[in-house]
Amino acid sequence: MSTRVESSITLTPQKRLLFSAGRSHPELAERVAEELGADLSPVSARDFANGEIFVRFEESVRGCDVFILQSHTNPINKWMMEQLIMVDAAKRASAKRITVVAPFLGYARQDKKHRGREPITARLVMDMFATAGADRFMTLDLHTSQIQGFFDGPVDHLFALPLLTSYIAENYADKPITVVSPDAGRVRVAERWTDVLGAPLAIIHKRRDPDVPNQVKVFEVVGEVQDRLCVVVDDMIDTGGTIAKASETLFENGAAEVVVAATHGILSDPAAERLSSSGISEVLVTDTLPIEAEKRFEQLTVLSVAPLLARAIKEVFSDGSVTSMFEP
Repeated sequence: MSTRVESSITLTPQKRLLFSAGRSHPELAERVAEELGADLSPVSARDFANGEIFVRFEESVRGCDVFILQSHTNPINKWMMEQLIMVDAAKRASAKRITVVAPFLGYARQDKKHRGREPITARLVMDMFATAGADRFMTLDLHTSQIQGFFDGPVDHLFALPLLTSYIAENYADKPITVVSPDAGRVRVAERWTDVLGAPLAIIHKRRDPDVPNQVKVFEVVGEVQDRLCVVVDDMIDTGGTIAKASETLFENGAAEVVVAATHGILSDPAAERLSSSGISEVLVTDTLPIEAEKRFEQLTVLSVAPLLARAIKEVFSDGSVTSMFEP
């Protein structure tokens, strides 16, 4: 007597990466797509007469690992809202996993209450993305690292440090370098620079007026800067007030040359004018934000983070290690 055995075959659908982007920084989106070796997913996006935004994915996202890139540049509220709408659209279209890629996170400076009756807007922003349906968050050089805890899920906090330090090492290796933190809040970041460059650390002591935004008072320099190339490091340059005052103070204390390195070049007015006339030899930023022609000046150098973002996306998609990207 024969026994018939029925076999069953389980079909496992192939994992598919879908890379999409909003309209705030198309140049960066195209560079990342090129590094990924993938096409940007076609998206229809338009504004209604009253300012409302409409977004629709033009191909199926069902079961896809979706990465949605948007830099929170000016007008920041519009582009943040567009990214939220894209997350919601992907969620309702049955995406398997949604990763928000925000090279520059808007409202990151509002990460704590300085006085009573103030918001913690960075937390609000993260809550909105989680509510919209984001499963994961990817960003570069947060203003403060604890913002990672505002998102209830995995956060890939990337660093432009290897990119920036490599440039400095290649172009200024023949000069005595001192790494300068423009305030106490950047000391931890500056210390990482000193480890990579093998250079001493200096700190500028300053006080900011809480009632007057974008203005600082510089007091003194702690550290060795006399006759040295001072590399001032920061996470962002907005109006350039902090950097301009820092460079002025360094020159007053005998610095031979000042170079500035920051991840995010916001460069709001009058940053270009301030920095171009400050005596700074070079201002080094990345392309996490679009830098229009009117914001550019002779000393400005822009490095691309597209390879970094593309590699991180590949690691996340393949369940690899993002941390390994920054290990020696």
